Amino acid sequence: MTPDEQAVADTQTWLNRAVIGLNLCPFAKAVVAKNQVRYVVCQAEDPEAVLKVLQTELEWLADADPAIVDTTLLIAPQLLPDFLDFNGFLFDCDAVLQSLDLEGVLQIADFHPRYQFAGVDANDISHFTNRSPYPTLHLLREDSIDKAVAAFPHAAAIYDVNIATLQALGHAGWDALQLPKPHT
Repeated sequence: MTPDEQAVADTQTWLNRAVIGLNLCPFAKAVVAKNQVRYVVCQAEDPEAVLKVLQTELEWLADADPAIVDTTLLIAPQLLPDFLDFNGFLFDCDAVLQSLDLEGVLQIADFHPRYQFAGVDANDISHFTNRSPYPTLHLLREDSIDKAVAAFPHAAAIYDVNIATLQALGHAGWDALQLPKPHT
């Protein structure tokens, strides 16, 4: 298996066992079941190179038929292993989105192997809601989010439900999911 194939396989395992399996995102199951997720791997270490791929993917997704591809996961295994560096990089990602005049059309969500919410103990299980095997940018269509939220009456409660789910699961339960180990 090539490094790119491994990154996609690990990400799909995480998506199926954690995100869908624990229902951390109630909207994910449908797009995965319909095969509407595009997986793109960028092995670059340089943030500028990743931003170029991000620009290409934002343009591609904006032009793609949402019935065929609804969302993209841009997986960057070599990018910014330090979460605070990655978090700072997200401002540059938003600048690319704005430069393309796609704000309000697409948005970027982020996942990282060392994701940490500000002001929360580093060992708290809540961080795992956003921890993925690799640094990952999730490109989403605003229209799709609006439709999903309209169909899910308690969308505002997702964050709190996720935290409760992970607290009930605990670190041992998370480990029992046998997810790919973080790669940063």
